Amino acid sequence: MRVTPEPDDLASTPASAAAAAGRIVGAAAASGTRAARRARASIRRNPTANRAYRTAVGVTGGATVALGVVLMPLPGPGALVALGGLAMLGSEFEGAKKVNDKATAAAKKAASAVAERRRRKAQRRTSPG
Repeated sequence: MRVTPEPDDLASTPASAAAAAGRIVGAAAASGTRAARRARASIRRNPTANRAYRTAVGVTGGATVALGVVLMPLPGPGALVALGGLAMLGSEFEGAKKVNDKATAAAKKAASAVAERRRRKAQRRTSPG
C-alpha cells in the first residue's frame, strides 16, 4: 500500500526533521484510517462477513477485557488493558461504547484526583513552614 500525504499536510515548511517525520507519520496514519473505513464499509455490505467480523471483534474484545480484569490485582496496566478491550468492543457494540465512555470518564477523574493530591503534597514539601 502506497501512502500519499494530502497536499495540505505538507504545505508549510516543518521546523525540524522531527516535525517533518511527524507530519509524514500523521499523513500515513490518516491514509490508513481512510483505508480502514473503506474496508469496514465493504464488510458491512456483506451480511456473512459482517457477522464474522462482529463475532471476531466480540471475542477479541471480550478476551481482552477478561485479561484486564484478571490483571487488575497485580501491579501493572490491568485497568488499561480492560479499557482497551472495552474500546475494541465499543467499536462495534453500542452498549459497550456507553460503558467504555463511563469507565474512561471515571479513570480520567481518578487520574486528575491523584495528580492534584500529588501536586498538593509536593507543594507542602517545598513550602517553608
